[in-house]
Amino acid sequence: MRLETDEVRTLMTQYRTLQPLSSGGGNDPTEGPEMEGEGQTLTKYRPKVKRPSLYKVILLNDDFTPQDFVVFVLRKFFHKTEDEAVKIMLQVHHQGAGVAGVYSFEVAETKVYLVNEFSRSKQHPLKCIMEKESSSDED
Repeated sequence: MRLETDEVRTLMTQYRTLQPLSSGGGNDPTEGPEMEGEGQTLTKYRPKVKRPSLYKVILLNDDFTPQDFVVFVLRKFFHKTEDEAVKIMLQVHHQGAGVAGVYSFEVAETKVYLVNEFSRSKQHPLKCIMEKESSSDED
């Protein structure tokens, strides 16, 4: 489609009226143009950034997995110290479940998969699940 000469002039005039909001060099990508002659100003756009949801990785108790295997899993996959691993293992043993860590969705999902596959390969029924962490700032 070919533009007529009057249309091109109109577009060029509109383009020339656009001015940056600041004279600081124009390197800020959040700054927008200001429309002259129409009484309207476009303000800076600041996108709202929401923190990603976090997920608890939880080990579940069973009557067959040895406690030392649970400690080994906590040290190998969650990088816990011996004392931290024993504390979590005892929580799993006495309360039925224990939080091994809190991670972003992808990391939690990967850890759950790795622990479950490793447990299965070693012929232990240890189960690992993930659960969305509740936060007080959710809408």
